[in-house]
Amino acid sequence: MRILAFGGSLRTGSLNRALLVEAARLAPEGTDIDVSLLSLIGELPLFNEDLVILGTPEAASRLKEALRAADGLLIASPEYNWGIPGYLKNALDWVSRPPADLPGVFGDLPVALVGAGGFAGTRFAQTAWLTVFRYLKVRPWFGETLFIERCSERFDKEGRLVDDETRDRLRKLIRGFAEFCIEQPRRRPPG
Repeated sequence: MRILAFGGSLRTGSLNRALLVEAARLAPEGTDIDVSLLSLIGELPLFNEDLVILGTPEAASRLKEALRAADGLLIASPEYNWGIPGYLKNALDWVSRPPADLPGVFGDLPVALVGAGGFAGTRFAQTAWLTVFRYLKVRPWFGETLFIERCSERFDKEGRLVDDETRDRLRKLIRGFAEFCIEQPRRRPPG
């Protein structure tokens, strides 16, 4: 089973990106958490309908194909000003065009959210994602939550998760989400 990872931040030392890498390390046998496309999100130009007319950027096309093939999507979302980071929303805006592609790209895709942030974790950003998910017709999984507050205390200088309790919670979340993706697999549209 393949779970695509989205998120992190554009910052070199992103702890949300480190969280996704740690999730990939903790994935149960038979589950691949694919972190290989994380950098593509930062390569996209700002979404502009005039640019859509000129053609879809290569990075957006690659992300769309990866989403079509994915059995699940794991998003590690930072929180900026109590909301969704603009660059992640920008990526979803690109891969959701044209709207006729939505069922094949996003339709019935199981999605889990995690996040590492400051004193409040990423509770507001994770809540803000729900409206976007409703439009995309993905299937959010609410079996476990992970809002890592004071994240700078939980990762070392190399970006490794050093807090055992947080690692155990992440492992439990990844295992539960993988089981959900197996037990209730994505229903893909015909064709």
